[in-house]
Amino acid sequence: MEALKTQLRTLKLSSMVDGLEMRNKHALENQISYLEFLELLVEDEFVRRQSNSYQNRLRDSKLHSQKILDTYDFSFQPELDKRMVYELASCRFIEQKSNIIFMGKPGVGKTHLAHAIGLEAIKKGKKVLFVHTNELMEKLYASRADGSYHYTMQKYLKPDLLILGELGFKKMPQYGMDDFFEIIRHRYETGSLIITTNRNFEDWGALFGDKVIASAIIDRIVHHAVIVKVTGTSYRVKNFAEVQDLYKKEESQHTKRGRPKKNEEQNTEQEEENFENE
Repeated sequence: MEALKTQLRTLKLSSMVDGLEMRNKHALENQISYLEFLELLVEDEFVRRQSNSYQNRLRDSKLHSQKILDTYDFSFQPELDKRMVYELASCRFIEQKSNIIFMGKPGVGKTHLAHAIGLEAIKKGKKVLFVHTNELMEKLYASRADGSYHYTMQKYLKPDLLILGELGFKKMPQYGMDDFFEIIRHRYETGSLIITTNRNFEDWGALFGDKVIASAIIDRIVHHAVIVKVTGTSYRVKNFAEVQDLYKKEESQHTKRGRPKKNEEQNTEQEEENFENE
């Protein structure tokens, strides 16, 4: 058996090595066929590789593993079509090389939805990468100086799904315009995008500082895209309001507990008068 283990290790079949003795014992005790024995060993290897592959893709994606659809509060955004969001989470848009654009004010849950759909894509074996838009441009700009531009560019072109967060949160730096356009141009009809933005398309000209480039970028993004406008109040404002309400209730209860009743005040004053007379 040791010789067989050595050969399996050489072939990098570590799960088969780990389960060989247990599977062999099981086969002898249950008198299973050679084919069934082999199937069990192959299944062990397959399951571990699938698990390792998922964990590696999740680590490389830079996604927040807790931002899943089950934790998104659809009741707080009643105008958002829940059925459409779950349809997008089926990731058929990735097979179609289409895009998703989440538009809305800060704090309404755009990034949460982008992460959630990205996590579903990873489950389906897709390579996903999340990056803030300005960070992407800064890295591409810096890569020109150290000679790693081609490698860095490929990092953003290879994933099946590239998620660009917070487009419009800051004004786009002039040095990054051409690089951003190249990302959009190369991924057009070859790879999918999810973009979260707090700006409407009519604001992109000012955002990019060049209406021609902005128009060319928008044209390529929206040609095959689903545009989801997320309206409503910010989750952060909601949480702040809840804390404020809780604080006010506690303060009110504390005030009520600390203030003596009117009868108690009169009794106390009478006792003080009696004590002085004595």
